[in-house]
Amino acid sequence: MNLPSPGMMIDVQRTALVLTDLQNDFLSPGGIAWALVADSLAENNTIENIESLLRAARRHGLPVFISPHYYYPTDRAWVAPGGALEALMGRLGVFERRGPLTLEGFAGSGADWPERFKPYLEDGDVVVASPHKVYGTSSNDLVLQLRKRRIEKVILAGPAGNICVEAHLRDFLEQGFEVAMVRDATAGARNEEGDGYRAALVNFRALAHALWTTRETVALIEAASGGVEGASSPGSTSR
Repeated sequence: MNLPSPGMMIDVQRTALVLTDLQNDFLSPGGIAWALVADSLAENNTIENIESLLRAARRHGLPVFISPHYYYPTDRAWVAPGGALEALMGRLGVFERRGPLTLEGFAGSGADWPERFKPYLEDGDVVVASPHKVYGTSSNDLVLQLRKRRIEKVILAGPAGNICVEAHLRDFLEQGFEVAMVRDATAGARNEEGDGYRAALVNFRALAHALWTTRETVALIEAASGGVEGASSPGSTSR
């Protein structure tokens, strides 16, 4: 089935780059969840492509929003059971922090950003939302942060393509945002049912307004910021 290609026009005043789970546990060797996605990260050049998106956003004035995933000691008191991945993350201790009001032990931990991203994230302009506690935006303030800034369109990426990234995509669509997915700035784990990354692409294509490569995304950001109406994706070979 050949799906239609709606496309998305980038308006730098109304479009934001949103990245989920930009943290060491997924994105740095030695991170607790690194082994789950390491092969997919390498195959897609995900880490380098995320950095390219951050660089382009900074250069051309595109707002950046981060949706992190943190667990505090009190979260271990949850009674309601989580699903399979929640259970695994709890068992492994992914994204753990010592508390919501302290940064003790945070620097360099699995919940911290990779060092290569810090120059782009710690300049005071990047919006770091409150942590999402499961997969999507329902448990954090990301949608509020976007609405308060009149953001209507989202360029979305992150390492857990078929989990947190897809959950954010679905939430954004239900909230009326236009969403473009960056297909090679994400990744996915494999399990006995198949490849999570490939599963994510199937749904990205079915649900999103656009499905771009990092190269295409950077070019479109550049075009939009240069006073040229942001070229749309219908002519893109990747959609």
